[in-house]
Amino acid sequence: MKRPIDCELNPNESLLYWMSRFIRFKLNSLSNRSLKDPKMLSQVTFALTKGVNSLDELDTLVKRARNAGMSGINTYFNPLKKFVEFISFYNLHSLTQINEELLADFLASATGGLSDATKKNYRIALLSLFGFLDKHNEEDGKAHLFNIELKNWGGITGKGGEKLPEYMNEDELERFLKAIDEAKFKTNENRNKLIIKLILYTGIRVSEALSVKVKDIVQEDDCFSIRILAKGNRHRIVMIKQHLIREHLSELLRESYCKDGLLFCNRFGEMISQAYVSRLVEQILFQAGIRKSKNGAHMLRHTFATLLYRKRKDIILVQEALGHASLNTSRIYTHFDSDRLKEAAKVAEELNINSHKGR
Repeated sequence: MKRPIDCELNPNESLLYWMSRFIRFKLNSLSNRSLKDPKMLSQVTFALTKGVNSLDELDTLVKRARNAGMSGINTYFNPLKKFVEFISFYNLHSLTQINEELLADFLASATGGLSDATKKNYRIALLSLFGFLDKHNEEDGKAHLFNIELKNWGGITGKGGEKLPEYMNEDELERFLKAIDEAKFKTNENRNKLIIKLILYTGIRVSEALSVKVKDIVQEDDCFSIRILAKGNRHRIVMIKQHLIREHLSELLRESYCKDGLLFCNRFGEMISQAYVSRLVEQILFQAGIRKSKNGAHMLRHTFATLLYRKRKDIILVQEALGHASLNTSRIYTHFDSDRLKEAAKVAEELNINSHKGR
């Protein structure tokens, strides 16, 4: 059913109304292959049909949908949540006052320091919301069209501005591993140490580590073979030497029980957040005296990939180990091949020597 853009409400209430409808629409259109609690999802969509009274209430419903297995909803909701907070500072008398310039102001202030991939997610979320509004608002037989495109937003650097990923060198890695073993956690020590080591020793994404189930881990000779649910609902296998994690794994399985067979969970038996894992990594880095411009858990994946290429010089192996769909994604780690760069330095030295001989 179509409604007037302002719904006879103030702009903030109208935006919250449209946000609720949009989130319900996305929950019905996103892939449900990872759905593990259909009943909870039904409860969420029913609550969204009735409407919400606050952004916090909507936030709670989105978290429940994510816990039900619809994790992709965060790609849309998190940027839009920040947009609602941003727009509340403007004394708008109608949603029709929102235009490309205002959205560009929001993107400039909200995405500073974020990766290009995250900036693109912000842009996609805004385009999706206002595209939804264009199709579903109507008053007196006419719709207000925002026609948001954001083609000229300059916040994304593009391929020419691509940055090299942050990683730890071998000396830093040694200090980091020592800090993990010496770290004292008040609770969940084996869980926290295991998830950090699992990411570091296999290069899997944080989201992939959090989705690992106990049944996905199989002993194979002196290794653990772990079945990973990767991006795009694809599966792959990673391996890790048993002695690297055996003690933490055994203690974790003895100490806790998680819902849905998960390996890692909080005290309620539910999946822990990626932000929590990144805070753990930041804590260990601080204890080890290591400072990086990006201290999150994803840096561990870059560290694994960088050292793997340096040790084996096999870009195909890097692609397979990290689960990259494209070999081009893996090529970024060739930039850290110091042996190749030393060869380039030798050529420059030879040029200098030949230049002096000719004098």
